[in-house]
Amino acid sequence: MGRRRFLVTGASVAVGAMLGLSACTGPPAPERSGRPLATGPGAAELRAAAELASMTLEQRIASMLMLHTPGTDPAALRAFVERYRPGGFILMGDNVPGLVGLPAVTDALSPDPTMPLLIGIDQEGGDVRRIDEDVAAAADTLKSEPPEATETAFTARATMLAAAGCSVNFGIVADETADPTSFIYDRALGTTPDAAAARVAAAVRGERGAVLSTLKHFPGHGQAPGDSHSTVPTTTLGLEEWRASDAVPFAAGIDAGAEVVMFGHLVYSAVDPAPATLSSAWHAKLHDGLGFSGMTITDDMLMLQHTGLPEYQNPSENAIRAVAAGNTMLLYVLGADPSSTGVDPEVLIADIAAAVRSGRISEDVVAEAAHHLLRVRLGLPAMRPMSS
Repeated sequence: MGRRRFLVTGASVAVGAMLGLSACTGPPAPERSGRPLATGPGAAELRAAAELASMTLEQRIASMLMLHTPGTDPAALRAFVERYRPGGFILMGDNVPGLVGLPAVTDALSPDPTMPLLIGIDQEGGDVRRIDEDVAAAADTLKSEPPEATETAFTARATMLAAAGCSVNFGIVADETADPTSFIYDRALGTTPDAAAARVAAAVRGERGAVLSTLKHFPGHGQAPGDSHSTVPTTTLGLEEWRASDAVPFAAGIDAGAEVVMFGHLVYSAVDPAPATLSSAWHAKLHDGLGFSGMTITDDMLMLQHTGLPEYQNPSENAIRAVAAGNTMLLYVLGADPSSTGVDPEVLIADIAAAVRSGRISEDVVAEAAHHLLRVRLGLPAMRPMSS
């Protein structure tokens, strides 16, 4: 993804020393960034097209999943990804044996290093971090400092992640709220739309060239009270009010070049009674309204089941709705025994494929998502927005 200037901070110097990077001058883009060796955009485009043409429907659907299994044993992790063939893997704390040991884990997750999996991680800093060695500042302090401090912190954080083999950081909270009792308050980068926007854009600039930047949780958690890990936060905020508030930081992050947007399980009832993750209306607002042409991903799909609401207890139905809505990728934080969560990736794939064959989901939607992800994994620029 090219070279970038390395902004030196105490945290980045420590990380550089630990992983053998130089913090004295601008180094080359990290070798362990999870990106393939460049072979030229033309060759990569041909590779993506050839891979897509060779994939069955089930393989294309599998590539749209970002999965997780606990553990740090490279052989077990390799067996997991070889079994399910997902397009990505999310690292949780139970996958991180410390910063020095993490590259052995991430290496194991890409059976074909020329077509690496997308290795995601929630590394916001502060309370939400999977790598404890990350001592760069987080939102709780950055929101009261100039935006330049946010860029410096996320430069250090992204450089650390890339050197450890991570390629996607789910680390930029684009939500905004001035309510200290809000679930998202401590993680938000600003208490007003403009303040959050300035720091969100700075965070994207900080991560540029090291990892893919993710804005979360679209369309915005600040106006929707409650914790989406166990409920479906709901707001009656109208579209015009949204454009003047929660949309502002997302627009700033998109304009700054963010490559990924994570959809939240949030209901804006004036726009759509469905959670945004399952809403084609909200995908249209992101693509047509904010001009986003990159990759979209759901928040952990298991969270819908954890609400206990009857309408979200069928994981295959949730997945079908999420694909039909326009998500490029679906995220699942599975346990050691996937059946314990009621989710079997092989069943999900089969049921989504059945929905395609029955006409409920257009085959073009799956083909476009799979093609988009192949291009992302090969380091190519964003495609046009997903059809929905």
